[in-house]
Amino acid sequence: MAHNVMWIIVGMGLVTYIPRMLPLVAIQTDRIPPFVQAVLKNVPFAVLGALIFPGILVIQSGHLSGITMSDFLFGVLGGGVAFITAFLEWNIVFVVLSAIVVLMIYSIWF
Repeated sequence: MAHNVMWIIVGMGLVTYIPRMLPLVAIQTDRIPPFVQAVLKNVPFAVLGALIFPGILVIQSGHLSGITMSDFLFGVLGGGVAFITAFLEWNIVFVVLSAIVVLMIYSIWF
């Protein structure tokens, strides 16, 4: 049984490694075109937005004290802060941290 698990882990590693390695091997140039660089620069923000946006619209009660299910403003406030800081081209870590800090302050005061 443990032998099979080891082969499953190795197989999963190969499946995730090969799609990441192939573009590096396929692109044989030293310079990436500026348009591609601009697109790749915005990918983390786009992925983060796609992951977080549904959570902004649906706040589940019980996860945070003082936040009710109907507190739509809580999600909109966090999303708005993240959107503004991302628009100002802050580092993605600071975008997430700024939204967390604002929502912490909001949950303490309200």
